[in-house]
Amino acid sequence: MKRLLFIISNIDKSIGFESTALHLSKQKYRQDFILLHTKETEFERYLISSGFNVWRVFYSSKKDLISAIVSVFKIIKNRRYDIVHTHLFEASLIGLLAAKLAKIKTRIHTRHHATLHHDRFPMAVYYDRYINYLSTDIVAPSENIYNILINREKCDKAKVRIIHHGFDLDLFEKRNEQAIERLKQKYNPATKKPVIGVISRYTEWKGIQFIIPAFKQLLVTYPNALLILANARGDYSGEIKSLLSDLPDDSFREIEFEEDVASLYHLFDVFVHVPIDLYSEAFGQIYVEALAAGVPSIFSMSGIAKEFIVNQQNALVVEYKNSHEIHAALVDILKNSSVRDGLVKKGRSSVSTLFELKKMILGLEALYDK
Repeated sequence: MKRLLFIISNIDKSIGFESTALHLSKQKYRQDFILLHTKETEFERYLISSGFNVWRVFYSSKKDLISAIVSVFKIIKNRRYDIVHTHLFEASLIGLLAAKLAKIKTRIHTRHHATLHHDRFPMAVYYDRYINYLSTDIVAPSENIYNILINREKCDKAKVRIIHHGFDLDLFEKRNEQAIERLKQKYNPATKKPVIGVISRYTEWKGIQFIIPAFKQLLVTYPNALLILANARGDYSGEIKSLLSDLPDDSFREIEFEEDVASLYHLFDVFVHVPIDLYSEAFGQIYVEALAAGVPSIFSMSGIAKEFIVNQQNALVVEYKNSHEIHAALVDILKNSSVRDGLVKKGRSSVSTLFELKKMILGLEALYDK
């Protein structure tokens, strides 16, 4: 049995990580976890209740970098791990360096960000390249990430393999009516319709600033519409809240955190996700989740979308930064039942084989066993 250590940073709750932990072979791997965070989280509680060994290392900002490296190294050094697999930027920088110092031979990181550093924090690209150097293997969840690693960061091709994120699709497709009703009472007690759903951090490249004007225009025709903005926090909050101030107070709902995201999708009549360019989204799990949940969706092409989204088949595709097209697509879905039903049917079928959890698990186990 191989000893496998995951190091993950700044995660409060993750269905994806939980599913991976649950479905990796218990006969082949002994899984432990180091979580970089400032507090106990739902994710930590889940792991502990599931019987995994978990250490929490305090990390809030760069000032904690050295102490976190030392703490992680102390945890690793005497436990003879065969593999260390890191997720997210801070965990990869801290965890891979500690693992190399501890002479762990197999050091893997999954790259979760795309061109953010290239476009907005160019000095951080040096850290990305250092992380690539420290890694013996790199998981690219999408072709977009693969191309960034190879073409822009000149990473060794032999290190990189594409393994798409996998999902427990039944979790999103099957309706838990009791949970859905609970969320309706919590977030839409007035049963306003139609409900337009967005699940994105408040950051500039997610494109929420183009959804709000489209929704404002939609209110002219659908005055009882409700805009739900989930994961509503981030460095672009000021700009987003300024746009929201132009809407009636009862026409939108902001949700900072909702644990039951799978049921939340079932509150939406339409889902919208419109990053501002082709490369900003590394993968974009919500592309898959929304379609698995059967929500007719409006997307711009970014991350994983360019690998499987086809306009007017499994989603409606709009141009980047285009509120007018978002509004037109909303009206098309809401007024045309044949368009709506077709998107739901083809959306579900398009994710059912590409993003099965089992497919990802087999890909990871092949990497761990090589």
